[in-house]
Amino acid sequence: MPENIIGFTLINFLHNFFTAVWIGGMFTLGLSVFPAAKKSLGPGPQTKKLVKTIQEKHSLWVYISMAGLVLTGLLMSNRSSEFGRLFSFQNAFSSALTIKHILVIIMILITLYRSLVLGQGKGPSSPEQEKLNARLLITNIVLGMVVLLVSGLTAAWA
Repeated sequence: MPENIIGFTLINFLHNFFTAVWIGGMFTLGLSVFPAAKKSLGPGPQTKKLVKTIQEKHSLWVYISMAGLVLTGLLMSNRSSEFGRLFSFQNAFSSALTIKHILVIIMILITLYRSLVLGQGKGPSSPEQEKLNARLLITNIVLGMVVLLVSGLTAAWA
């Protein structure tokens, strides 16, 4: 097997893995784990403690995945002859990739805000903070779905 095929396979695998960890983790936590915890334990302090602990454990994997996605994404971009440069709208492929990159940047900013601003309070979160945190998680889940759709489109064009 040629060396470039092995390298690209590894890069593609890592990109898919990091996507599964980050976006899949958001889907799982936001649509299954958190609602199940709230239903089982009620809206009290036990649920909040469980959710906070899960988020703290998952955040390391999310940070690694975000960095890994940026690195592997840059390496993958150069593989297509349709790719012009970052944030280019010179053709359909580059435009779709630019839209994907903008959405991922927004997702990263939302994730960092949720983690570093909303998640760093010393005491319990206010109900307003909890609602904002939940809305931002749902926003990131929706953006993640759009990113996956655009990824499928760029893969078809590549």
